[in-house]
Amino acid sequence: MSRQDAGINEQIIKKAPIASACFMGLGQILYLKQYLRGAVFALLELIMLFFTVFESGTFIPNFRGPIVKSLVGLITLGDPKPDLPVKLRDHSIFMLVTGLIVLIVVVLYVAVYVFNIKDAKASAIQIVEKKRFPTYTETRNHIQEAAFPYIGLTPVVVLLAFFTVVPLLFSALVAFTNYSSPDHIPPNNLVDWVGFENFRTMFTASANNSWFSAFGRVAAWTVIWAFASTLTCYAVGMLFAVVLVDHRIKIAKVFRTIFILPYAIPTMLSLFIWQNLLNGTFGPINRTLIELGLISNPIPWLSDPNMARITLILVNIWIGFPYSMILVTSNMTAIPSQLYEAAIIDGANKWNQFKSITLPLVLFQTMPLLIMQFAGNINNFGAVFFLTAGDPKVSDTITTQAGATDLMISWIYKLTMNTPNMYNLASVLSILVFIVLVPFAVYNFTQTKSFKDGEL
Repeated sequence: MSRQDAGINEQIIKKAPIASACFMGLGQILYLKQYLRGAVFALLELIMLFFTVFESGTFIPNFRGPIVKSLVGLITLGDPKPDLPVKLRDHSIFMLVTGLIVLIVVVLYVAVYVFNIKDAKASAIQIVEKKRFPTYTETRNHIQEAAFPYIGLTPVVVLLAFFTVVPLLFSALVAFTNYSSPDHIPPNNLVDWVGFENFRTMFTASANNSWFSAFGRVAAWTVIWAFASTLTCYAVGMLFAVVLVDHRIKIAKVFRTIFILPYAIPTMLSLFIWQNLLNGTFGPINRTLIELGLISNPIPWLSDPNMARITLILVNIWIGFPYSMILVTSNMTAIPSQLYEAAIIDGANKWNQFKSITLPLVLFQTMPLLIMQFAGNINNFGAVFFLTAGDPKVSDTITTQAGATDLMISWIYKLTMNTPNMYNLASVLSILVFIVLVPFAVYNFTQTKSFKDGEL
């Protein structure tokens, strides 16, 4: 044991973390002989201090660096500067995004700062227990084993922070601003924080508040649509799957191929075709029914609110049942034939076989996918937008832009893309949709084997 090693005492367990808490990496350098690790931590703190203390383009310490300015801009969203040209004025949305990015950087820096303190204490305990400083070989092996997970995960964490967390936070924070046209569109006008005013506008029931009535109507239809479209597609898909596995169907593969075609054709094209077929004035379906004498007046497939909703569900069956048919068929092939043979011996007919064997086993296997289909139908933008565009219009459509067949997602689209732009209220609806959909995604993920066992 060297003299330096002999002088090791338990004081470094206290001194090293305190030194690293005062300045990143100081404990590693002064007490633990981890010069490279300490230098990396110290360099990180120096960079943060530089961008905090020194203003851009100067080396005068005035604590108005880019980090401070960005965080202040996140709080204020800019100052009015009517004397400046529009291009030189503060842009509230850019300041919001920049502030969020810097805030994420600060959070990551704080996490590394805490890790630096814990690392100093853990390393000091190891040194005291072994009563010697680690050799170069031991340090290298430890870095290779312990640091590899951090090195591998760091890029993923950074990308998630900037490309997932920042957009989510931005979308949520817009709900607490007055970001809307024509009075609050930067850079000509600033955006301000308004607290929960948008939530009160959307969720306060009153005789004069058309937003609340529109929200109730669209939310109710979204839930009805999600249940109806999911159950009808699944039921029709199961019906065709059960029929086509019957041995009496001689060309089942041909029929199965034909039934898959609606799913193979791009949904947008199918919906455009259906839109023309169901046109109330010159649509081929109405004209044919009138020529055959089955109806005297055209059926308002897409112009009557209730009829348009029913039409949406029926057309969605055409588009969605092939997926359910394939799903059910693949699960039915995994059911042991011995179960059906035993049921036949017991005198069970086709209906009893389906009710007692096929349906329970298929539902058990497909329930997670059925749940995710329900969640997906809540956000099924294309089915509504390309067939009805949310129409027909109702009494409050002029104010709220919400039509009779609009789902939450298509209403959000209209609020952001149509004039006037109501980004703040669209953000409120986005938060609500997010809150509704997250439990479905979490539940589905927690049921997977990789989540339960920690491996594939």
